[in-house]
Amino acid sequence: ILSYFDRPLPDIRTLSPLALAWLGDTIFDLVVRTYIVGNGSTSPDKMQKRASRLVSAKAQADMISDISEILTDEEKDYVRRGRNAKPKTKAKNASSAQYHKATGFETLIGYLYLTGQTGRCITLIKQAIDGEINEK
Repeated sequence: ILSYFDRPLPDIRTLSPLALAWLGDTIFDLVVRTYIVGNGSTSPDKMQKRASRLVSAKAQADMISDISEILTDEEKDYVRRGRNAKPKTKAKNASSAQYHKATGFETLIGYLYLTGQTGRCITLIKQAIDGEINEK
């Protein structure tokens, strides 16, 4: 996407974990919405409720725990950096610990997306979503 706007890929090491999490949140939301639409058309209200269950900080905290054993050391480092970041906002319906874990998850997604590892990003999100749905 950056190349379409004549923008170079930023040095990923210089981006804050919260910037990666901000982007990762949007990427994750897009993947979840695509997944839900792929399950068949229904009312927007029902689709939003399904998405909200998966995009919540609590669900994301559970997801990162579920997939942590299959992450590379570098991926774990980005999760740790995101988890340890100091966001200025607080979760509405999650504990502080869940919010920090969710931020780590989003940081990982942002990192994978920006480094062009889209396949790995989607694979991890799929496994995370499958784990969350199977637990319900």
